[in-house]
Amino acid sequence: MGIITRKDSAQPRVVQVKAKHFNSLKFTIAAVLIVVMVLMTAIVRLSSQSAQQRQENSRLQSQIAALQGQIDKESQDAVLLNAEKEGQRSKAVSYILDIQAKLKIINNFMHKRGLRSISFKKINVSDKPNNETKLYAEFSSYLDKLVNNIAFTPMGYPRLSSFTSFFGSRGNPFDFGGKEFHPGIDFKGHRGDPVKCTASGRVIFAGRAGGYGNCIKIRHANNLETWYGHLSKINVKEGERVTVGDIIGKVGSTGRSTGPHLHYEIRRNGHPVNPKQYLSINL
Repeated sequence: MGIITRKDSAQPRVVQVKAKHFNSLKFTIAAVLIVVMVLMTAIVRLSSQSAQQRQENSRLQSQIAALQGQIDKESQDAVLLNAEKEGQRSKAVSYILDIQAKLKIINNFMHKRGLRSISFKKINVSDKPNNETKLYAEFSSYLDKLVNNIAFTPMGYPRLSSFTSFFGSRGNPFDFGGKEFHPGIDFKGHRGDPVKCTASGRVIFAGRAGGYGNCIKIRHANNLETWYGHLSKINVKEGERVTVGDIIGKVGSTGRSTGPHLHYEIRRNGHPVNPKQYLSINL
């Protein structure tokens, strides 16, 4: 009976060993399948990422190409614009040189009148562009000085009318046959006609002045004065500042006068000079 028991008990052990071996094989196969699936998923994911990277690289290359084209165009435009600016600057400097030449003529006229001309820096076309602002600033400053000098220099007519008497020796209207020195110019007029100052300055006298009658005296730059005589009315007072073109009085026949007219006189350093040379820019 003991022998039968051993034969019967050995049989289940063989079956149990085979079952364990089969289960281990299943786990191995399952693990391999899982690994394969993970690898396949990783490969698919990497392939997808690679495609996305290729697309991104293509997009970036397109953007770089576009930017490079834009940079090239902007560089070309900058070169053209700079060339255009240089051309315009050259023209502008040429214009200034032309204006400068004309202003030299004006200065020459002023010098011949005994006025101080204004010196200015000679402009050189080869001046560097970074000096352009300084160049124009200096020229503008010169023009301001010239305009100011002209504004304070007697020029033009105190009233628009014909002359009745000139500067220099003339027949004495109050002593027939006699001669006298006339220190100014007389302008024909009617009582009440406006009289304008011919330059900006300060009124140094406004009142009665012997043979001048009602008279206005204005002091200007360069030791110049203008006198206006025989007025019927005085519109300014002593010490007042006047601007060229202001109406300072009205034509009359006060003082030593034969009838309504304006006596206009210009004095330099206290001495009368011929106003005719100040009536226009030409000599």
